[in-house]
Amino acid sequence: YRFSVVMDAPVDPQRLQKAADRVMPRFPGLQVRLRRGVFWYYFDADPSFLPQVEPDIANPCQPIRFSSRDRLLRIFYYESRISIELFHALADGAGALVFLKTLTAEYLRQTGVEVPCTDGVLDPAQPPDPEEWEDAYPRYATSRARRSLKAGPAYNYTGTPEPFYTLNVIMGLIPVEKVRAAAKRYGVSITEFLAAGLIQALIVRQRSEGRRKERPVALVIPINLRPWFPSKTLRNFILTTRPFIDPELGDYTFEEIAAQVHHYMRLHINRQEMQAYITQNVSLQRSPLLRLIPRPLKNWGMATGFRMLGERPYSATFTNPGVFQIPAAMQEHILRTEMILGQSYSGRTNCAAISMGDTLAISFSGTMKEANLERDFFRWLVKEGVPVKILSNRKD
Repeated sequence: YRFSVVMDAPVDPQRLQKAADRVMPRFPGLQVRLRRGVFWYYFDADPSFLPQVEPDIANPCQPIRFSSRDRLLRIFYYESRISIELFHALADGAGALVFLKTLTAEYLRQTGVEVPCTDGVLDPAQPPDPEEWEDAYPRYATSRARRSLKAGPAYNYTGTPEPFYTLNVIMGLIPVEKVRAAAKRYGVSITEFLAAGLIQALIVRQRSEGRRKERPVALVIPINLRPWFPSKTLRNFILTTRPFIDPELGDYTFEEIAAQVHHYMRLHINRQEMQAYITQNVSLQRSPLLRLIPRPLKNWGMATGFRMLGERPYSATFTNPGVFQIPAAMQEHILRTEMILGQSYSGRTNCAAISMGDTLAISFSGTMKEANLERDFFRWLVKEGVPVKILSNRKD
């Protein structure tokens, strides 16, 4: 996945490289190589690793080749945009945003701007806190109950595949106040409002295909666990939730879809239920039987399981890390922030949103030629009174 900040002036690549070199030792969890062990893949510390700043490319979030030196972390620049791309095993969105904030703050210091170490900006001169790179899941795997995320197959929106290495991105820039007002009309949060709009657009797509039996339309939405389970970790510390609508039950108005999403998320996002999921996931990692299975057999089993079940329970991914909060000294020099998800195994279109100030950037990324889903979604937003400015890397 990719996070970006759009600056108020063209990026100086030499200063950006100096900033990257200075902040990387503060993030030892990113200075690693992925190694192949007998039983597991594992991260091997590599303090000498310093990612080289590169000019940006037309198709972001390219597949990672583990033989490459910068295989797990990339830093790009284009005109006034600074972008980072991370392999998801390194960190979740919250951790990646801390790195992006710290990198951008150090870049601004290189240009003479005084930036304090607040609002998620770490001090590169300070030693790393060991808790920042702990695996926080085992600490909270203490529930008596265990629960797994099992669900039936959902509608799979597909289309004409593009050539390999092509990731089509369509991004809409919308005013935060307008979308907040629209969400308030339905009594839901911005995340719930946008998720409901995406579900509605997917229902429209499925109905246009003329299926005899329609499948549930479901989203997978990552949930940051830190508000419920205190941790400083910058590694992955998330679970997912799966709001859905079953069109076989009948027609739904948007108001009904929004209410369903709202109540589903309020019902299932709670400390007790999430702790049961954590306990189940950690128990699998601790299984003596799984530990003894050689890595090649694990690879085969995981690949087979993913092909059969991995993406079948949901129709698309939707993520919203929330507000990009930074010190006031940085706000004067950053126009907006952006997020793009990498391609799925099936090539389906995924959606990400992030806001800063009065601009919310919502992106669709996928490997299909058709853009019907994106068009339906943004037309719906305009009908709801939310103006949209469209950006895209598509040639058409």
